[in-house]
Amino acid sequence: MVRFRSACFLILMSLFCCKKPYNPPATSTANSYLVVEGVINPGSDSTIIKLSKTVTLNAAVTLNPLVGATVIVEDSQNNTWPLIGDGNGNYISTGLNLPVSKLYRLRISTGSGSQYLSDFENVKITPPIDSIGYVVQNDGLQVYVNSHDPSNSTHYYRWDYDETWIFHAKYLSVSKLDTISHTIEYRTPDQMVYFCFGNQKSSNIILNSTTKLSRDVVYQSPLIKIPLTSEKLESKYSILVKQYALTAKAYAFYQNLKKNTEQLGSVFDAQPSQLVGNIHCTTNSNEPVVGYITVASIQSKRIFIANSSLPKGIAATYPYDCKEDTAYYINKQGFNDVQNTLINPPYSYEATTPISAPGAGIIAFKYSTPICMDCTLRGTTKVPSFWK
Repeated sequence: MVRFRSACFLILMSLFCCKKPYNPPATSTANSYLVVEGVINPGSDSTIIKLSKTVTLNAAVTLNPLVGATVIVEDSQNNTWPLIGDGNGNYISTGLNLPVSKLYRLRISTGSGSQYLSDFENVKITPPIDSIGYVVQNDGLQVYVNSHDPSNSTHYYRWDYDETWIFHAKYLSVSKLDTISHTIEYRTPDQMVYFCFGNQKSSNIILNSTTKLSRDVVYQSPLIKIPLTSEKLESKYSILVKQYALTAKAYAFYQNLKKNTEQLGSVFDAQPSQLVGNIHCTTNSNEPVVGYITVASIQSKRIFIANSSLPKGIAATYPYDCKEDTAYYINKQGFNDVQNTLINPPYSYEATTPISAPGAGIIAFKYSTPICMDCTLRGTTKVPSFWK
């Protein structure tokens, strides 16, 4: 028994005391590779191609957009359609209205002189989205999509989405402190910062295949699960879903990308594998390029989910720890001994409605931290054009 305990002790010591930090070679490499995201839309909607460069694992920034490039859509007869950069790595064209009978590819030229070409691709016609629905489960509200292709020719689907929701700050701020004149000013209606709109785009890869089914039907394919305590469900939530038809090769690329980026972390997960896209560097055949350009029409559908339509008892939890305190405003000339607290972080210069008048020329009011009283720190007060 003593030997057994000693052996266990030595094993535990080796596990916890002999660990050394591992810095993979990828963290120190100077290489930066092109990443291409987007779909050539042959219809009347916009085509948006996003270009960026990879960063090392220990880099201080995670976003590295590529600006100043020349991006062109071209067909097999050398007809071209230029895309215009917005200065943030996005290259955009309004409706291209391309003939669906031709093949198309993407040509990219960077400011450094590197040239890239995607393979020619057929146009895929994406079937409409039948419906977007949701079901309330114990661990969240599951949003799903339904679709089908009567011609039985799509089989491979991809989706992304754009979420919008209305939320409010923890406390209502109807007045604010002017830090120059040290006076309290009431907010005008257009200065109110209680109600805001939040927005978030999908960051995961959502796929489905109907190749093993007798019919090309997608039924309740999961899109996103929202926790029941999320402030997205506090009042009203909207989701815009976009659907893309894929080729078999494009589906395989996205499936591999999903495994490499979302399904790693344990011995039971898929092991990392090389990503083989359809974009190539023509000036350096050994340079990897990350991305797969498809040519497909895009179908979209939006739904709204009001909190009143959900089962009773679903209530949002404010995502920050908030507290109020009381300060006193004296004779319109300044604050008492708490003013140093007020004008230094982390407390806000926001104030709720004065709550009392404890003495002549003295007004008491509540105050809190900015994140608890100003919703514009996490959203915008501008009402989206589609909101209803």
